[in-house]
Amino acid sequence: MSEGYIRFFSLLRREVSRFWKIKRQTLGAPLLETFLYISVFGAALGSRIDTLHGVDYVVFIVPGLIMMAWAINAFSNNSSSILQQKFQRAIDDQLSSPASPLELLLAFSLGGFLRGMLIATLTFLTASVLIDLPVEHPLILIPSLFLVGFFFSQLGVLVGVRAEQFDDVSFAQTFVLTPLIFLGGVFYSSSLLPEPYQTLTHLNPVYYMINLVRYGFLGYTEASIALSLGFLTVAVGVLMAINLRLFTQGYRLRA
Repeated sequence: MSEGYIRFFSLLRREVSRFWKIKRQTLGAPLLETFLYISVFGAALGSRIDTLHGVDYVVFIVPGLIMMAWAINAFSNNSSSILQQKFQRAIDDQLSSPASPLELLLAFSLGGFLRGMLIATLTFLTASVLIDLPVEHPLILIPSLFLVGFFFSQLGVLVGVRAEQFDDVSFAQTFVLTPLIFLGGVFYSSSLLPEPYQTLTHLNPVYYMINLVRYGFLGYTEASIALSLGFLTVAVGVLMAINLRLFTQGYRLRA
């Protein structure tokens, strides 16, 4: 194995070990949230809404919950990890090491990506125990989820690099990321909204990600699959290019 692979996997192992040490926070909280979402929304709203577009309401919202679990965990892991290492000055050693900027970026990115994938998988398994969840188009679902995971892991890296204090990360997650996800159609169909709220929902980029994942599971979408996949692929590439440039320059990473 070449030295480059050894450096990369050492950095990645460090990121995985970091979130694996806090299993209760990493695993317990997301599983509880999934159970509560399905129970509360299934019981409270499911009895009133019954079905959306021919699909049981509780089944309709689960793809969005799976995507939300992957997105939030990938984002929060990377943003907090980078900011924490900046405060501890641990990132100085990594920037001074023989590891290239690309190796550092990929290690940080995959750390959050793997955490998000783990939580999304557990969310899927938990939901499958509670409801009958189909998988209609796995060839669309798998790349869609992977692109969503990479997008939010890269977004977490970007926010972590630019953040100067933990409030900056908290602000981005609370006032930007969470509203975009919740208003992107996790718990409703945009076709049921009156104007101008339907149009505003269509301006939300997360709306197209949720539709991709929902189509993969249920075979139902309100947006073009090809355009959504194309948009998401380009967005991931742009974010990764920006982050690579920041790592190469050491922007806000070096004291």
